[in-house]
Amino acid sequence: MVYLPISLPKQHGISPRPANVATPAKNNTGFATSMADIEAAAAALVGQVVRTPLIAAPKLSNLTGAEIFVKYENLQFTNSFKDRGAYLKLSSLSDNERKLGVIAMSAGNHAQAVAYHSGRLGIPSVIVMPEGTPFVKVGNTEALGAKVVLSGETLSEARIKVDEIAAEQNLTLVHPYDDPLVMAGQGTVGLEILADNPDLDMLIIPIGGGGLIAGCAVAAKALKPSLEIIGVEAELFPSMYHGIRGEEPVCGGNTLAEGIAVKAAGALTLPVVKELVSDIILVDETAIERAICTFLTIQKTMAEGAGAAGLAALMKEPDRFRGKKVAIVLTGGNIDPRMLASIVVRGLEQEDKIISIRIIIADQPGVLGNIASLLGEAGANILEVSHQRMFLDTPAKGATLDFVIETKDATHASLVMKKISSAGFKVERLTEGAGSDFGAY
Repeated sequence: MVYLPISLPKQHGISPRPANVATPAKNNTGFATSMADIEAAAAALVGQVVRTPLIAAPKLSNLTGAEIFVKYENLQFTNSFKDRGAYLKLSSLSDNERKLGVIAMSAGNHAQAVAYHSGRLGIPSVIVMPEGTPFVKVGNTEALGAKVVLSGETLSEARIKVDEIAAEQNLTLVHPYDDPLVMAGQGTVGLEILADNPDLDMLIIPIGGGGLIAGCAVAAKALKPSLEIIGVEAELFPSMYHGIRGEEPVCGGNTLAEGIAVKAAGALTLPVVKELVSDIILVDETAIERAICTFLTIQKTMAEGAGAAGLAALMKEPDRFRGKKVAIVLTGGNIDPRMLASIVVRGLEQEDKIISIRIIIADQPGVLGNIASLLGEAGANILEVSHQRMFLDTPAKGATLDFVIETKDATHASLVMKKISSAGFKVERLTEGAGSDFGAY
C-alpha cells in the first residue's frame, strides 16, 4: 500500500519554514516544548496531517448557554489528534533509527497513528497493547502494518514489555505524550484554534497523559495570555488533577474514556499544566455517555469517550461557561460500534423516547392483540415484546407482557401508560428515564 500526503491549504497565521523535519528549537520557557518548537512543528506538518476545522456549534450553544466552537480532530487520518505528534516524532528519526524501527504502547489512538505514519514513512513498527484491548482496535492497528504484541492489563504493565522489546531489538520509543516533539505536534491544535478564532475566552481540552493540553497551553498562552484553559479528566482516572496538587492519585475502573485513562501524569507535561492550566474538571461516566450521545444526535458527528470529555465538562458545569466564547477539542472518534449503539439506545431511554413497561394480564386469547391496539391508538411504536407465564409474582391464571416501546417524550410516555391503565390493566415502568415522574398505574 502506498501512502501519499494530501494537499492542504497553508496554515492560517503561521509562516511555514522550509525544513521538512522539525527539531526542538532553543527553549527559554523552562518547559520541554516551546512556542518555537510548536511553530516549527506546524511547518513540518503541512501536507502531512489534516488541517481540521474549528466550527461554530449553535445547537450546543443553545444547550449550554456558552458560545461553543468545536475543533474536529476526529477528522484526522486515524480519527484522532494523535496523528500530529506521531508523525512529527517519526519524521525526526535518523536513517539508522528508521531502519531499525520504532515501538509504542497504546490502547488505541496512539497505536493507530504510529502504525499509519510509520507505514507512510517506511518504518517498521511494533505496538504493545494491553491484553484487554478491544479486537476492533487491535485489528485496525494490524491493518495499518504494525506488529501488535498484547501484554499486561494496563498501559503501565504494557510499558514493561515495551522496554524489554526495545532493548532487545534496539527500537526507538515513540511515547504517547512524554516527548518534546510529540507535545509540539499536539500543540499545533492550539495554534490552529487561535488562528481561526482569536476572540475566544476559554479552551477546554481532555487530559490523559497531558501531551495535548500541555502543547496547546504553551501555544495558546503565547498567542493570548488572557485565554483561560480548562482541562478535563475522567473521574475514575484523575492522575493530572491530583498530580498538580502533589497528591497520589487513585485510578482505576471501567471508563468510556479509555483514551484518557492514564494512571500517572507525564513528567514533562505536568509542569506545563500546573503553571498554565486554570483548572481541571472531573467528569463521571454518566456525563461522558451523555456527551457522546449529544455529539451524535445534535452535532451529527462521532466522538469516542475521551473525545467527548470537553463537552461533558461543559454540560456538567454550564454556569461556569455561560456567556463565554468557548472552544472544545473533539479529540477523537474511534468508538466501538456496539458500544455506540448501546449508548444511543440508553440516551433515548434517558429522554423517555424509548421505555420498557410490564403489563399484568389474564392469560386469555386476544388480550395481547387488544393491548397492541391500545398502544397503537396512543401513538406508541412497539419495538419488542416478551410474554411470560412462569414468574412467581404473576397469578397462576395470569401472565406478564414486557414491552419496549418508542414514544415522543416523557409526557407522551405517561399518557400511553395511563391509557393502558384506564383499560383495566396493571402497568408499571421497568426503567426510569431522566424526565419521567411516573411508576406504576
